[in-house]
Amino acid sequence: MTMIEKEKNKQETAVVVGIITQEQSSEQVQEYLNELEFLALTAGAIVKKQFSQKRNFPDSKTFVGSGKFLEIKEYIKKNEIDAVIFDDELSPSQLRNIETELKCKVLDRTNLILDIFASRARTSHAKTQVELAQYEYLLPRLRGMWTHLERQRGGIGMRGPGEKEIETDRRIVRDKIALLKKKLEQIDKQKHVQRKNRGKLVRVALVGYTNVGKSTLMNLISKSSIFAENKLFATLDTTVRKVVIGNLPFLCADTVGFIRKLPHNLVESFKSTLDEVRESDLLLHVVDVSHPNFEEQIDVVNNTLAEIGAGNKKMFNVFNKIDSYTYIKKDEDDLSPETKENYSLDVLKNMWFANENDSVFISAKKKLNINELKEKIYAEVIKIHKIRYPYNDFLY
Repeated sequence: MTMIEKEKNKQETAVVVGIITQEQSSEQVQEYLNELEFLALTAGAIVKKQFSQKRNFPDSKTFVGSGKFLEIKEYIKKNEIDAVIFDDELSPSQLRNIETELKCKVLDRTNLILDIFASRARTSHAKTQVELAQYEYLLPRLRGMWTHLERQRGGIGMRGPGEKEIETDRRIVRDKIALLKKKLEQIDKQKHVQRKNRGKLVRVALVGYTNVGKSTLMNLISKSSIFAENKLFATLDTTVRKVVIGNLPFLCADTVGFIRKLPHNLVESFKSTLDEVRESDLLLHVVDVSHPNFEEQIDVVNNTLAEIGAGNKKMFNVFNKIDSYTYIKKDEDDLSPETKENYSLDVLKNMWFANENDSVFISAKKKLNINELKEKIYAEVIKIHKIRYPYNDFLY
């Protein structure tokens, strides 16, 4: 193997950086950095160290303070780290300052998520949506990059006197954005026609945080073979399958997973994909109950649904991965108040059944309580079906 081949096959190393503020506790930041590490792993990098610092707000020049920045710089140099990844979005000036000082690849959370989406995109639709989000992210950060995005356009009037290279690059990016938006408009029209051609079948959509098991559950209830793996954003393109429970047919859609701090550009460019959620009659909110902060993930999903105009949809929670749920059992003589780490699955069920009547606890991987879930779906779908088809008595 040549040196060039070895370099190509070498897995990138990275460090991740976050700050602890009044809005974000040290425990939350630790959880965010763990998620950022998982994002880096999904993108193909190995995280060697996590750095965090208590600050009221990010430093305007280097995100973290000078002392912490020097510590990061020395670690990167000593361990030959390839990339540093920040948990929050960096401003163009912060990006330039940090790159100049650290002399390595610098990414923020948004850039990393966009990179993962780009690697996961398979269809023309998904690729176009990701490319649009990437260019919109790139536009304000072009200054000083001198990227030579492509050859300058020729022709009379196409280049002003003394036009700088960066101005040419900006014009090229704006043209690309306009072109991609036009292309997406055409795709949106096609998708809308496809949805109309499905008739008036009841539509159900699986929504949830990324990596909670939506695709595994979709495979189970639709008897299909959608790609699923233990990585973030395994599914980008919405997949729709016809499902029959009992004698009742309906359409079920597996959608892209949500995540905290999901880039706004990405939400905008994936509008047509998220239309599948907006136009559904029923949402199944899949939750990874084994995750220590699943309540926060529920809030992230609910807020994102509200943002895209689907917050008022009929929905019930599907608590998945009960086979992986663990808790710390308290000693009988321990009189300290119970925390969520001490809640057994039965206690958790009672709490959620008290607050949310529409909840079911399952394991898609182990196929536990799947019949209960199907009965729940059937009961909700048939209510909608009776309103839509009041004369189909033979179904009921």
